[in-house]
Amino acid sequence: MKKLTFSIGGIHPADSKISRDCRIEELPLPQTVYVSMAQHLGAPATPVVAVGDKVLAGQVIGQPSGFISAFVHSPVSGTVRSIAPRADLAGRPQTHVEIAVEGDEWAEGIDLSPELITEITLSREEMLERIKNAGVVGLGGATFPTHVKLNPAPGSKAECLIINGAECEPYLTSDFRIMLERSKEILVGVAIMQKILGDCPAVVGIEENKPEAIEAMGRALSELPYSNIRIQSLKKRYPQGGEKQLIDAVMRRQVKSGGLPISVGAVVQNVATALAVYEAVQKNKPLVSNTLTITGDCLPADRQRNFLFRIGVPLSFIAEQAGGVPDDAAKIISGGPMMGRAIANMEATTVKGSSSLLYLTEEQTRRKPEGACIRCGRCSDACPMGLEPFLLNRLIKTGDVDGLEQNAIQDCIECGCCLYSCPANIPLLDRIRVSKAQVMGIIRARAAAQKK
Repeated sequence: MKKLTFSIGGIHPADSKISRDCRIEELPLPQTVYVSMAQHLGAPATPVVAVGDKVLAGQVIGQPSGFISAFVHSPVSGTVRSIAPRADLAGRPQTHVEIAVEGDEWAEGIDLSPELITEITLSREEMLERIKNAGVVGLGGATFPTHVKLNPAPGSKAECLIINGAECEPYLTSDFRIMLERSKEILVGVAIMQKILGDCPAVVGIEENKPEAIEAMGRALSELPYSNIRIQSLKKRYPQGGEKQLIDAVMRRQVKSGGLPISVGAVVQNVATALAVYEAVQKNKPLVSNTLTITGDCLPADRQRNFLFRIGVPLSFIAEQAGGVPDDAAKIISGGPMMGRAIANMEATTVKGSSSLLYLTEEQTRRKPEGACIRCGRCSDACPMGLEPFLLNRLIKTGDVDGLEQNAIQDCIECGCCLYSCPANIPLLDRIRVSKAQVMGIIRARAAAQKK
């Protein structure tokens, strides 16, 4: 099989897939869950329950408050104790619904059986409605509401559905495990999304360092009645799983600055999202669970885990279930080491897009002294978006906001390739991330003013 990859930049960090052989285990339920209303891109959901209400697992407790928003459901059965602000992963206050867990009784109409349903009988509109009502969001990192992404604006047409099975971040193995353990469900989810998009071809891209997943998905596809899906091997190269990088690799098309994937005929979804779509459409099951990796070099082999978790579970509880935080863990990351964020609060709870607890040692997190830029160009060579990070850094230092926009800082995908490749140890990603947010705020304000 020919191995595809993107055409600009990229790096090759060590895989460190220590937990790849750990089967998915179901995480026990804690005594209390705290369900955030802000666990998707866009406007937070609005609570539709009150203190004292009895709720069932799968029952709606938050409804969308805008076009870009999503339903939120109870992950357990129990009693609502409070509806109040609570600190999230970064320590920011967000509205949470606190539920005392009193069992695991599910709402009526949700199919929890393991029976595989391959026949797709619902109409396009019915499938979109089920995905919307199930609160499905993108599980590759962005958590964009899936029903919106699968319903392109009039005049736009999907020519290819690309399914991201790259999992190019070091350490993470949850997507790898669901491709091994739930291959057929993922592929039925892909077929559902194909039908919604008008029966366009679908490509499932998996990096070459996961041959078991490529084999498992290929074998599953051969046993299913779908002919317009292809399993595609991708070269091991970070950030192979980036949306625009996948489009470049599979379709050989580039999304212009400020453009969306649909502008070149592409729709990109993650393998975990495909699984959630299957459960929403074929099982009427809302998105209240996902798979999370617990890993790190300082974590003994017998404590590496891939957990099937419910949303709203405190991270401290998950850590305890895997034997506690290692003594030599200096930092805990949510996500991978390249694009993940440090966890400021272990009492924060899981959200739909949670993907890992990654333990890093002091040696792994210690930053070397920053040196002077020597104009070597390595950061530019590594940037998969074709940006010039050294130039952006200079413009940041001089406060040239207009220059930052003109040099497309808003196109940065925050992958960290520049920081990884810089021999002078300049914190390029940190500076660019902060200034990008400033420029994006200016762009949004300008667009809003033009609408008035």
